Amino acid sequence: MTKIKQIWKELANDKSLSKGLLFRRYSGSVLPDVYVALQHPEKLLCIYIAIDEKTELNTSSFSNLQEIQVDLYASPNEKGKNILIFKLLNFEHKDIFSVLCEDLIASIATETNAKNVIKEVLNRFEKWKSLFNKIGLQGLTPEEQRGLFGELYFLRKFLLTNNDFLSVVNTWIGTEKQVRDFQSNTWAIEVKTTHGNNHQKVHISSERQLDISNLDNLFLYHISLEQLQNTEETLNDIVDSVTEILKSETIVLNKFKSKLYEVGYFDLQRNLYENIGYRIRQDIFYKIENDFPRIEENDIRAGVGDVKYSIILSQCTPFVIDEPEVFNILNS
Repeated sequence: MTKIKQIWKELANDKSLSKGLLFRRYSGSVLPDVYVALQHPEKLLCIYIAIDEKTELNTSSFSNLQEIQVDLYASPNEKGKNILIFKLLNFEHKDIFSVLCEDLIASIATETNAKNVIKEVLNRFEKWKSLFNKIGLQGLTPEEQRGLFGELYFLRKFLLTNNDFLSVVNTWIGTEKQVRDFQSNTWAIEVKTTHGNNHQKVHISSERQLDISNLDNLFLYHISLEQLQNTEETLNDIVDSVTEILKSETIVLNKFKSKLYEVGYFDLQRNLYENIGYRIRQDIFYKIENDFPRIEENDIRAGVGDVKYSIILSQCTPFVIDEPEVFNILNS
């Protein structure tokens, strides 16, 4: 149970208030005034931040949300303060709300500037809006499912070679629609997952994806899948496998879950992914260097944009690199 869930549970067992807002500070180690609350008699799960009443804040863009209510009003217990409060209206989504609240709190935990706190909170909440909108969709497309499986397959390998789980999970940036799937300061990994008859060709979505500028090492990791019904490892299975690895580190696990939500994978839609399994036919690392077949940003003439192309992997065998060597580089 996450800390915020534990506080909500304790507040729910507190019978001292039948109407109004029952609240408790999240943690003294979090510098901004962040409170976890329960609104009675509706029993709405809430989180709020106390801010100076003179701080200008416009919440109009959040007025038409269906899942979460956002309010700004005078603090019930601090003179000269307002509270910016987020209330979950649909209790069915409590697990997602709790993870996102934890992620938001972690993002502002050491911030002392009030304007920066508000800016970060509102920016994060914009992401929350899009995540909750995705819940109503019919899950991930088959292509998105295979792509996520491939990225998690690599992430699991990485976690098993490096005990700094937070650093490893933070390198997974594909969920944020970045150019590459995994990246640190000096290296990057682009994961390509194929299936069926197209297993020897991968599609590159931009001229920057395989551009090694400003990187010491760039790798292409190709995973060839065979998709099977009611057998082999499913998307749910690999999510559970990574969750098991991270279960002892709550902050990292919350970070991982928030990234899953960003990409559109939600626990309440697990039934959509339980029948399709994947068998790994082949997985190979390629080092992008020298004459590796690719288009780089410097190759593009002025005025040309939206470059997309394919790579025939049979032409890339001179650039194959052993998996242990890749992880030695990533962990050095």
